[in-house]
Amino acid sequence: MVILLLILGGLIALPLVALGLPGTWAYMAAVGLWKLSTDSPLISWTVILTAFVLAAIAEGVEWVLASRYTTKYGGSSRAGWGAIIGGIVGAIIGVPVPVIGSVIGSFAGAFAGALVGEYSVRQEHLHAGRVAWGAVVGRGMAVAVKVGLTLVIMILLVVAAL
Repeated sequence: MVILLLILGGLIALPLVALGLPGTWAYMAAVGLWKLSTDSPLISWTVILTAFVLAAIAEGVEWVLASRYTTKYGGSSRAGWGAIIGGIVGAIIGVPVPVIGSVIGSFAGAFAGALVGEYSVRQEHLHAGRVAWGAVVGRGMAVAVKVGLTLVIMILLVVAAL
């Protein structure tokens, strides 16, 4: 029964993560609460701590990749910081729009932040646009990596419970 719940929880978490919602953290909170409420030796605290570390790495990777791709597309460090801050602000602003607001907000925010950051360094429209596009590509890569790490967490927990 626990294994089925772990699989179901992971399958619910994956699309939430793809939508920019805290699916990984909700999944980890549920596993942590389950462990606190039972004496079951199925999953050790070491495995749960490892999963939490992977979740934290996923968060870090999510925000760093937009900045990395911004600089890969020729942007300044200011554009990179703009992509990170814009992505966070955009995701928060987008939350009231059901289902996809935070996703659209984070992509638009990363684009706008990188665009403004780069344009403040070099007043070249085409260059700033290319850099901002790099931030969007990086944001897309970040979502893919975060979904992948959430899948790894799910597999880790399911295998540990077997």
